[in-house]
Amino acid sequence: MSEARIPAKTPAPLELKEGETVYWCTCGRSKNQPLCDGSHAGTDFTPQEWTAEKDGKYFFCQCKRTQTPPLCDGSHKKITEEELDASEGMKRVWYKVAGAGEMQEKEIRTVQAGSATIALVRFNSEYAALSNACPHQGGPLGEGSIECDHENEECWLRCPWHGWDFHPLTGKSPGSHDDGVPTHPVEERDDGVYVQVREEKESKRTVANLMAETMVNWGVKRVFGMVGHSNLGLADAFRVEEEKGSMTYIGIRHEGAASFACSGYAKLSGMPAACMSIAGPGATNLMTGLWDAKVDRAPLLALTGQVNTQVFGPGAFQEIDLADAFAPVAAFSQTVLPNSRHEELMTLALKNATVQRDVAHLIFPDEVQNIAVAESAAASGPDGRIGSEVIHPDEDVIGKVLERIRKAQRPAIVAGYGARGSMDAVIALAETIDAPVLTTFKAKGQIPDHHPLAAGVLGRSGTPVASWVMNESDLLVVFGASFSNHTGITAKKSIIQVDFDRMTLGKFHPVDIPVWGEIGVTAERLNADLGDLKPRGDAREQVAGRWKIWREEKQRRAARDNGKGLASAWIFEVLSRLCPEDAVIAVDVGNNTYSFGRYFECRRQRILMSGYLGSIGFALPAALGAWCATEDFEAYRGRKVIAISGDGGLAQYMAEFTTAVHYGMDITHILLNNSELGKISKEQRGENREVWQTTLRNPDFASYADSCGGLGLRVTSRDELAPALEKALAHEGASLVDILSDNSLL
Repeated sequence: MSEARIPAKTPAPLELKEGETVYWCTCGRSKNQPLCDGSHAGTDFTPQEWTAEKDGKYFFCQCKRTQTPPLCDGSHKKITEEELDASEGMKRVWYKVAGAGEMQEKEIRTVQAGSATIALVRFNSEYAALSNACPHQGGPLGEGSIECDHENEECWLRCPWHGWDFHPLTGKSPGSHDDGVPTHPVEERDDGVYVQVREEKESKRTVANLMAETMVNWGVKRVFGMVGHSNLGLADAFRVEEEKGSMTYIGIRHEGAASFACSGYAKLSGMPAACMSIAGPGATNLMTGLWDAKVDRAPLLALTGQVNTQVFGPGAFQEIDLADAFAPVAAFSQTVLPNSRHEELMTLALKNATVQRDVAHLIFPDEVQNIAVAESAAASGPDGRIGSEVIHPDEDVIGKVLERIRKAQRPAIVAGYGARGSMDAVIALAETIDAPVLTTFKAKGQIPDHHPLAAGVLGRSGTPVASWVMNESDLLVVFGASFSNHTGITAKKSIIQVDFDRMTLGKFHPVDIPVWGEIGVTAERLNADLGDLKPRGDAREQVAGRWKIWREEKQRRAARDNGKGLASAWIFEVLSRLCPEDAVIAVDVGNNTYSFGRYFECRRQRILMSGYLGSIGFALPAALGAWCATEDFEAYRGRKVIAISGDGGLAQYMAEFTTAVHYGMDITHILLNNSELGKISKEQRGENREVWQTTLRNPDFASYADSCGGLGLRVTSRDELAPALEKALAHEGASLVDILSDNSLL
């Protein structure tokens, strides 16, 4: 049996004078090992006496493999391979790493043997397997070269980073240096070259594993990210969870797309997903999507790698102060340290994300991710951590609200994005008090546009129907809206505002009656108490009349043609007709989105947008996240996912079309292509400025989609639009419809 050398624990030195006596403990109960401190007293063991015969220094063996305890005799230095493997929980496995006769003389290549990365060398007709990492700074020896000094007849494998040399077969350093790189057993067999590596019989459970398990317990089903050198331990933990079937990882092409995908996922499902990046630039790339989630109150978990704790501060490669960098955007941001309560730290992060509907951030130093934890360490979870979300309004306030509604002659309801989960109760109240329902742009689609009381979107992206209703009303009952200037809810009307967030109530100006309460609970309570109300009863007729006027105007706009592309009104008229009624639609920003708000008529579609941040490029990566949510949650399963953008928006994250293809995502991207940043041109004209630097040079987007492995279609005339949309929407997989649009026909 072959023998293996193992590192021995350093013997403990003890200096004694001649005639001095000491006792060593043989029972192993002494707290002063190996000397006897009496703590074994009362046992059957007797300490052994030893007296020095002369001055000298003696060494006591600490590894307990000595044959002459407690003195060290060197017998701890050699044990059999089987004993070593058994003692350390290891096993030896052979892996084929190259074919027979495949390598040339003096060739070096990097190969993988299980989880071990190896520099495989052919030199002097022999093979050698060296550890791939140079001991200097971890340089990849498999990318090095063999250089020979013919005068001295010596050849050395040279590290490609800093030129450190090693013998090609033994891995030893030249000259008097006693270092080198470890080698692995290698065999040349009939079918190829095999390398033996030592592997753990069971993979160790790490800090990253424990925290990933806690994420699963909290219901995190998706991680979007990019694997890199400072998050490898975290990535491996996600691999383990994916193999268990408890989590799915989506590898994106840009970290900004990862955070936008998380935002889209949360906006649809109400549940957090996680985005992962490396330290430095990977982390900073997440910022825009994180801010989008934050300002739109979408729960999100950001996980960033970091340099080793040992090099915090001096300015190591890719080190930035992530805690300070993320402080403005994250409601919770902490560094995971070796002595943290790791599972509780993850629970606290996810509680902040879920309860506050905000961004939570954890920083993972490289080495902390890989610290082993006990198998008995239990992952944390949400049980007993979150109370009820139901908030009942004050009874006195409810009385005032009821009185005001009873006195109103023309009440109208404004539904904001915050009411998205309570629209059945809001619509029921509207039907009881005969009040038209307007929505903010972010809330588009929360009531079908064909409902007899639906008045469409209010504001810059809205319809004249909604504006007329607001102007004619004598009371506005506002549920879950923020009163942004984009929406333009007038402060000149009598206003009742209902919101679960007290800070939102009367945020920009006083309202007549601010109501703190959960929207569904409040709407149901009002509806129950207003069952005897006898309203004017003409709201439906008036809303229908205003829609008739607006639809006639839309038809006139849809028919316009300057020969430079399709009119937006025509594009969205056709899409309104062909779009599946329960589709999930992620829209971008720009003129394409304003036109969508005006012209597209919703049935049961769910609309996602970058609301308060208004970030260009949102649509496609958000659609990736939304598609994942349709796979993860039964309530959305099977719903078609559509992204709508202009050419400026798509170009920001167009590489993510390959992500959609790679993961088999059924997403249709509808592109309004005018070769211009049209909204900016419009703003320049509106301020009497020269139109400058808004023209775009575009590729053939349809051909690009084809080259990615998806379906690309190009539309240049009115009669091509409907067939192209039908084909793309029916395609099972990623598709793109590139529509030549006229920026002057909005």
